[in-house]
Amino acid sequence: MEQIKENVLSEIAETQSQIQSVQFSQLTSMGADGTKGEGRRNLDLILDISVPVSVELGHTNMLIKDILALSQGSIVELDKVAGTPVDLFVRGKLLAQGEVVVVEENFGVKITNICGSEEFVKNLG
Repeated sequence: MEQIKENVLSEIAETQSQIQSVQFSQLTSMGADGTKGEGRRNLDLILDISVPVSVELGHTNMLIKDILALSQGSIVELDKVAGTPVDLFVRGKLLAQGEVVVVEENFGVKITNICGSEEFVKNLG
C-alpha cells in the first residue's frame, strides 16, 4: 500500500513539473479601419468572391386557385406601398434598403440606408 502511495505521489510531482505557465503574444493596435496588416491581407483573399445579392420588392399570399388563374397581364398586389424602400439582401441577409431606379434599360437600387454592423451581424445568425 505504501508503494502505491509513493507511485501516486511521484506521478503527481512529475505532472506538476510538466505544467508550464501560459505565454501570451503582445497585442497589436488596429488600423483606423479596424483591421491590422495581417487581417487586411486575409481580407484581400476574399474580395473577388462573388456572392448572391437580391432585392425584395414585397410579399403576398395567394390562394392556389388564384395562382392557377394568373395569365399574361395579371397584376399581383404586394404588401408594400409604392415608394416604400425595398430591401437589399446579401446571401439572404438584410444589408440595406433603397429606392428602385432605372439605369438605362435595367432596374437598379439606390441605397438609402445601410443596416448598422450590429444589425447586419444579428441578421447573419
